[in-house]
Amino acid sequence: MGTSSGSNINHQPSSKMLPPRQQPRAGGLQTSLSLVSSDARLSPEEPRSNSDHIHESPTESASSRETWPTAEAIMAKKMENGKVENDFPEQSVIRRLSSADKISLRDIARERVDIVCEKMNHLPDEFLEELKSNLRVILDGNGGSQQREEFFILQKLVQSRADLTAKTLIRAHRVQLEILVAINTGILAFLHPNISLSQTSLIEVFVYKRCRNIACQNQIPADDCTCEICTKRNGFCNLCMCVICNKFDFEVNTCRWVGCDLCSHWTHTDCAIRDGLICMGASVKSGAGPTEMLFRCRACNRTSELLGWVKDVFQHCAPAWEREALMRELDFVSRIFHGSEDSRGQKLYWKCEELKEKIKNGVADSTAACRAILMFFQELEVDSPKSLENGEGGRLIAPQEACNRIAEVVQEAIRKMEMVADEKMRMYKKARMAVEACDRELQDKAREVQELKLERQKKKQQIEELEKIVRLKNAEADMFQLKANEAKREADRLQRIALAKSDKSEEEYASSYLKQRLSEAEAEKQYLFEKIKLQESSRASQNSGGSVDPAQMLIYSKMHDLLYSGTPKTDCLPNERHPFRKNP
Repeated sequence: MGTSSGSNINHQPSSKMLPPRQQPRAGGLQTSLSLVSSDARLSPEEPRSNSDHIHESPTESASSRETWPTAEAIMAKKMENGKVENDFPEQSVIRRLSSADKISLRDIARERVDIVCEKMNHLPDEFLEELKSNLRVILDGNGGSQQREEFFILQKLVQSRADLTAKTLIRAHRVQLEILVAINTGILAFLHPNISLSQTSLIEVFVYKRCRNIACQNQIPADDCTCEICTKRNGFCNLCMCVICNKFDFEVNTCRWVGCDLCSHWTHTDCAIRDGLICMGASVKSGAGPTEMLFRCRACNRTSELLGWVKDVFQHCAPAWEREALMRELDFVSRIFHGSEDSRGQKLYWKCEELKEKIKNGVADSTAACRAILMFFQELEVDSPKSLENGEGGRLIAPQEACNRIAEVVQEAIRKMEMVADEKMRMYKKARMAVEACDRELQDKAREVQELKLERQKKKQQIEELEKIVRLKNAEADMFQLKANEAKREADRLQRIALAKSDKSEEEYASSYLKQRLSEAEAEKQYLFEKIKLQESSRASQNSGGSVDPAQMLIYSKMHDLLYSGTPKTDCLPNERHPFRKNP
């Protein structure tokens, strides 16, 4: 019989979410008690119990608890996030959603998977995180009857649907799947930000093919168990769940759990006492004679003795218990042996009550109480052979009866050894399947690595081609820039030539213009000269014939002075008419 509801944990949780230390069943089933020291693999930073970080969901009692990050981890996470926010401030973009785009928890619980997935693909991460937060508040169970009623409605909607199968859930959105699993199981841990299970694992939990215990995560039925409970009870895991209440917790190395020596199914001590599975019965070793306190397993309906189990629990684990833990374990033992009728069970009950009273009154500390209970077990072990030899009343056992008892013990030992061999064979097959699965996973990873290498080589070639194109474009740009510079220089040269030709043409034009005006002035002068001559001849004839008008004489004199006084004026344009020239 083991010491707690330990399990073979194949699932590796996130590095930020430390799982509770559970007791593995090394070596399979055993005919004697097998415990591991409470300090064997426990680091100083790892808590011995998660009782300080337990949240109960509406569907899980105190026996079905979840693990959460330690306070130090949470503070470190907050400090790290605060540092990142201070070092790299970012402006958040708020996207307003219309009422048609929004989705509620009830929509996720009742609408088709593909429709909800399509809507969630277009929703921002902030809104999806808000949905998970709302469900966490409901599952937390602190909102009163209204939130509990809302949870029961959501769970009824989910569990009444027939379309939620592994084939349909494979197309679900990640957040949608987490919400559906949390509603179906009622466990808050599936919404925790530090827990990240694969989509396949979430689907298997939903369809009851994997243990819903985050720290266990074994395929069910565990160890390929074929008992009626494991095959017919949905989601039951015999490695970590109680056979009676179907719930789990993370208590280890404790009398809180009772395990069967034969089938290794586990039961809460409280559940076993409540259902009358801990009671007086014939001795397991002798099969007859005195009775003792026994535990009857509901899974296989066989019995296991309790006194030796309690003794081994205390011998291996009690030195590491503190005062509160020791008080709790003594209380469990008192309740187990409260109705004991054999002398050893009664003595153990009285001893536990005595030590509890001494610890409460401060007469003995936890160390002294631990030494006292261990000494008491040693005394019981010394007294046990005498009582077996003399019988309950000091009666000598007949040789035939002794032989019968020895034969029964041998047969029981052979039967247990055969069961142990079968269990080891099942464990071997399971380990071999796990190794094969690991090999397949390694092959898949190797293929993925090869594909990544090919993709990387392809990307590298593309980058090299792009670099070649960039270098070519840079060379073309340099060539075009050189041609542009040459064209600019040629344009400047042509502009200077044009300016020089323009200046020269202006000078030639001015020279030709002045020559033309000079020739016109000479012609004008000759014209006027001829005219004056004509006028003088006409005036001479008039003087000989009669008197001359004085005004006309004044004009003639001015014209004469003008012709003989000097250079003629050239201010007029070539095409302008002379003031004294008659129109033709």
